[in-house]
Amino acid sequence: MTKVSMSHEEYLEAIVMLGGTTEQPVRSVDVANKLGVSKASVSKAISSLREAGMLNQPYYGDITLTESGFEYGSALLKREQMLERFLVEKIGLSEEEAEKEACHIEHCISDEAFEKWLAFLKKVGIE
Repeated sequence: MTKVSMSHEEYLEAIVMLGGTTEQPVRSVDVANKLGVSKASVSKAISSLREAGMLNQPYYGDITLTESGFEYGSALLKREQMLERFLVEKIGLSEEEAEKEACHIEHCISDEAFEKWLAFLKKVGIE
């Protein structure tokens, strides 16, 4: 799968969090509100993600993810959710602190390390 920048990963994850799929569109304004960015920033990111084959957006229309964009965004969301659970349940961070930390970690951990970490989580009861 083609990797995209950390900031573009945030857009993909936000689209999935907003319910976006290959069939279910989301509005650019909702992505902007979710991420706390301007509509112009969303437009620029959407253009790059469209070029990377991660999403579709007709001229000024709603955003739908491609299959690869949905898989990528869903995987990012799963990473963040699993990291948050681990940081809260096993490390003892507050939910707010765990959310911030998980957001940073999810973009840095390699796919191989994440898969091994998931196997470890299953051993300690987090799935």
